[in-house]
Parts: sequence; structure tokens; C-alpha cells
Amino acid sequence: MTLPVRVFIVEDSTLVRNRIIDNVRSLGRFEVIGFAESEDEAVEAIGRLRPDIIVTDIRLKEGNGIEVVRQVRAETGAPRPKIYVLTNYAYPEYAAQCSDAGADAFFDKSSEYDRFLAQLQAA
Repeated sequence: MTLPVRVFIVEDSTLVRNRIIDNVRSLGRFEVIGFAESEDEAVEAIGRLRPDIIVTDIRLKEGNGIEVVRQVRAETGAPRPKIYVLTNYAYPEYAAQCSDAGADAFFDKSSEYDRFLAQLQAA
């Protein structure tokens, strides 16, 4: 039996977060181990829980997802999680900033959600 892939969600919209959680769980081999609504809360929980995959929005209640990516990538010695940015603010400058910070992929919530799920399934 293989271990589930551990996923952490950083999303401040309850409705969107619940949709992501439900969709991730429906993929079968994934376990959502937690979520956060703000940058500081996310960085603390990710450091403690050590997920395999992080899904983050850019705009959060406090702080932003680009800083979450940057801070997670600054950690040394820890296993390197996959980080996917899933946002409604899919501007090229944000995509470039996320890539520079160390995100593995960048998706538009409104037009690339299915592509995001396919990428997650392939991880």
C-alpha cells in the first residue's frame, strides 16, 4: 500500500477552499492535511506539517502567496514540496514572480482549473 500524497491548501475563501479540498480528495491518493488563510499561518503550518504539495492563492487575508512560496523555498534541509499557485490574478507579472520565488506551476482558477487538477494528479 502506498502512502497518500499530503497536500496543504493556502486559500482565504471558504467556498473556493472547500471546492479545492473536495476535488483533491476525489483524486483518490491525496490527503489534505491542513489549510491556512494567511501568509504567517501558512508558513508556520507548512514548516510543522511538511506537506508533499502546497496549493496557494496569491491574495490572502494577510500577506500573499508569493511570500509563502519564497519563505518555503528559503527553508534548507527539509524535503522540497511541490508548490502550485492557483489564483484569479493570473497576470504575467505574477506568474513571473511566482516562478522566480520557486513555484512549480501557476494556474488561473477560472480557466485552468482542470489543468491544475491534471497536473496535481501527475505529481
